[in-house]
Amino acid sequence: MVKVRDEHPLLHDGSLDVDGWLAEISRQYDLEDAEDYREAVTLASQMADEAIANRTYWSIDSVQMGIEMAQILLELRLDSASVIAAILYRAVREGRIALARVERQFGEEVARLIDGVLKMAAITAIQNSDKQVVLGQREAQVDNLRKMLVSLIDDVRVALIKLAERTSAIRAMKDAPEDKRRKVAEEVFNIYAPLAHRLGIGHLKWELEDLAFRYLQPVAYKKIASLLDEKRLARQDYIENVVDYLKKEIEDFGIEAEVFGRAKHIYSIWRKMNRKKLDFSQIYDIRAVRILVPHIRDCYATLGIVHTLWRHIPNEFDDYIANPKENGYRSLHTAVVGPEGKVIEVQIRTQQMHEDAELGVCAHWLYKGTDTKAKDQGYEQKISWLRNVLEWHEEIGDLPQLMGELRADIDPDRIYVFTPEGHVVDLPPKATPVDFAYKVHTEVGHKCRGAKVNGRIVPLTYLLATGEQIEILTHPNAHPSRDWLNAEAGYIHTARAKAKIVHWFKLQDRDKNIEEGRQLVLREIDRLDLGDEPLHDVALKLNMRSVEDLFGAVGAGDIRIGQIVHQLLKQADANSQLQQELPLLKRPDTGNSSVEPDDIIIEGVGNLMTTMAQCCHPVPGDDIRGYVTVGRGVAVHRSDCENLLHLAVVEPRRVLQVNWGQRPGKLYPV
Repeated sequence: MVKVRDEHPLLHDGSLDVDGWLAEISRQYDLEDAEDYREAVTLASQMADEAIANRTYWSIDSVQMGIEMAQILLELRLDSASVIAAILYRAVREGRIALARVERQFGEEVARLIDGVLKMAAITAIQNSDKQVVLGQREAQVDNLRKMLVSLIDDVRVALIKLAERTSAIRAMKDAPEDKRRKVAEEVFNIYAPLAHRLGIGHLKWELEDLAFRYLQPVAYKKIASLLDEKRLARQDYIENVVDYLKKEIEDFGIEAEVFGRAKHIYSIWRKMNRKKLDFSQIYDIRAVRILVPHIRDCYATLGIVHTLWRHIPNEFDDYIANPKENGYRSLHTAVVGPEGKVIEVQIRTQQMHEDAELGVCAHWLYKGTDTKAKDQGYEQKISWLRNVLEWHEEIGDLPQLMGELRADIDPDRIYVFTPEGHVVDLPPKATPVDFAYKVHTEVGHKCRGAKVNGRIVPLTYLLATGEQIEILTHPNAHPSRDWLNAEAGYIHTARAKAKIVHWFKLQDRDKNIEEGRQLVLREIDRLDLGDEPLHDVALKLNMRSVEDLFGAVGAGDIRIGQIVHQLLKQADANSQLQQELPLLKRPDTGNSSVEPDDIIIEGVGNLMTTMAQCCHPVPGDDIRGYVTVGRGVAVHRSDCENLLHLAVVEPRRVLQVNWGQRPGKLYPV
C-alpha cells in the first residue's frame, strides 16, 4: 500500500513547529546535537512568504518539503551533511539562498551535495514554484542523465537526496493538474523507483512504484485498492493470529524471533497478476508475514519450523541468502498453506539482512565506524552498476531508448544463473544458453555447440531461469551459425550476443565477400561497357586501400554498386571528351583499328588479351609497360603515365614489361 506521510508538528498558525520537530527527531534517532538542523531550517525559511506563494502544484510549501526530505534521509540513517543539504535544497533551487552562502555557513561538503542534486534536477519535467522547469533538446536530456550517473559515481548521497526530493514531490502531487501528475509519475516510475531498487532501498522503491502507479493507472490502482480494503479487517485478524502462533512456535525452539505482518504493495500485486495471468484471489503474498532472527543458521532452522507447521508450495521457494539478488538483497522466501487452507507468504531474514533490504546502500552510513569490510563490499557492489550503465549507454542518443534500457537493465525480473564454478551471471529475461555463453566470454560463444542445464542437455533455444547451473559445451572447430541471427528462431535475445555474432561473420566472410563483390562489379561494368576504366582510382576515391578491399566492401554491403558506377561514369566522360579532341595517326596499308594479341609482346607470357589505356593513349614507338587488370587482361600504358607510376608503387607485381609487335599499317589513337 502507499505510505501515508507522517504529519510534522505544527503551530496554531499552521507553520512548522521547529522546536517540536527537532525534539521529535532527536528522540527518535538519538541525535546528540540538532542545532545545525535548526540553523538550516531557519535559513531555509527566509523569505518564507514567497516560498508559501510558490505552492502552485504542491500541497506543501518548499520549506515543509525540505523538512520532509530531511525526514526521509533520517529514516535512511544518512549523515548530517546530507540532512542539512536536503533542508536547504529547495530554497537554493528557488534562488532564495545562494550556494556560496551555504558553503560559508555549513561548509563545502553540504554545498557540493546541493550542487550535485541541482545538476540532477535538470532532467525534471514538471512545474515547480511559479514557472515551468523546461527540458532542453533531446541531446541535452541524455547528457543530463549521464551527468546524473556521473554524480552518483562520485557521491551516492546525491542520488539519495534526489530520491528523497522526488518522493516528497510525488507525495505532494495530489492537487496538481493531471498532466503534471503524469509527468512526475512517469519520471519516478522510469528512473527513480528503479534507482531505489538498484541501491537496495526497498521501502522507497515500493512507495515510489505505488504512488506512480496511482497516477499512471488510476483505474487499476483503485480496483486493487478496493479489493484489498474489502476484507482488510478480516485479513488483519487472520495475520495477527498467524503471527502470534508463529512467534510462540519459533521461541519454543529456543530462537529469539520478531514476527510481523508485511504491508502489501498495489503495484507489485498488479504486476504479478498481469505477468502470471492470475486472479486477485490467486496472489499468494496478499497474506504475508516476515520473521527476523539473530543468525543465518536461525533462518534455516525457522524455515524448517514453518514447513513443519504447514504444507509448503514447492514452486514458491527462493533462497536469496545462498543466491543473493544483484542489488545485494538476501532473504528466504516461501509460501505455505496456512490455517483455513489460505496461502501465506513467509519471508525469513536476519536483522542485518532486513536493514540492508530496507536501507540498501544507506546501511553503509549506519555501519560506518565499525569493522565492516563485508558491508563495504556490499556498498561497492550496489554502486558498481552505475559505472556499467554509464559505459553501456555512452553512445545512446535517444532519450526514450535510454529510459527504456535503464529500466530494463534494472528490472527485478532479470535472471541469475550459475557457471559450473559457482559464479553468478546476470542476464535479462528470456536469455538462452547462447546469450549466457557470450556473456561469459566471446570465444565461449563462438565455440559453443551445445549446453547443459543442471547436468541435462538442453537445446540452444532453451529459456534460462534463475538458480540454474549452465555448462556450455564447446569444440575447437565449432563456430556461430547464421540461424542464431534469425529472431524467429529464438537462439539469442541480447544485443551483446548479436553484435559478437555479426562481427564474427563479417571477419570470416571476407574471401566470400571479395568474390561476390568482384562478380557484382564486373557484371555491372560489362552491362554499361565501362571495362576500360581503371578500378584502382575508384577504390582510392571511395577510401579503399585496394581494388580487393573495394570488392570486399561491395560483397559485405558496405559500398553500393551505384557508388562505383558513378565514379566510373565520371572517369569515362572525362576520357571520352579527351578522346574526341585527339586525331588518329594512320599507318599505311590497313584500315583495321583493333589491337590484335600479337600487336603487343609481353615478356615471358603469351596469348594474353591486351587493351590500350585511355588515360595516356600509347602509340607505336612510345616506351610502354603493361598493367594486369581485373577481368580485362593487360592494359598498355606509356612508361611515363602518371596512373601507371602510381600503380607501380601500390601494386608493383601487376606491372609487366611489354614491347610493340612488328605489324605496321595499323591505326592507333594518339
